Amino acid sequence: MKQRFGLLIDQERCIGCEACTVACQKENGASQGWIRVKTQEAAQKDTPAGSFPELRMHFLPMLCQHCERPPCADACPLGVIVKRDDGLVVLDVEACDGCQTCVDACPYEAIFFDDDRDKAEKCNLCAHRLELGLDPFCVICCEGQAMSFGDLNDPGSKIAKVIASRETFRLKIDEGTGPGVYYRPPKRPRGL
Repeated sequence: MKQRFGLLIDQERCIGCEACTVACQKENGASQGWIRVKTQEAAQKDTPAGSFPELRMHFLPMLCQHCERPPCADACPLGVIVKRDDGLVVLDVEACDGCQTCVDACPYEAIFFDDDRDKAEKCNLCAHRLELGLDPFCVICCEGQAMSFGDLNDPGSKIAKVIASRETFRLKIDEGTGPGVYYRPPKRPRGL
């Protein structure tokens, strides 16, 4: 079975510090970090989300989902977005003509447009680092150690074992894209 690289993000450990966003921007020389961290308010029992005194917040890092069936690659008229054999979905920024069809095609809003360069850009899971045997820089820099990287197809890998043994979810699976980023939800407080 061939490799399929992916991520597992543990919402219980994510502290919303956005170190992953800054790390991504610096490592890739991007116009912005290719990871957005969304804040989610959590409801407690019968109270509306975020109501005093039961305020609970969780964080959801959003990035390219490195889809099994990437709609951005299908939409790109020049074919500059490709899904590699290892599961990464990469964009050749230099070959991009700035048409933005990929931006519109991505259901995860994970492709960014650099107005200064007139080019699309997106997370590539630090493909340049992987070729050197290193983990993506966002994983290395995660303050809460909430991000794990590995081969989703290797049942013996740490990431595959965690996914198999714990509750996880993926974003917008109804889109049929087969996202390669898994999330472990935060624990629910007792009594809920």
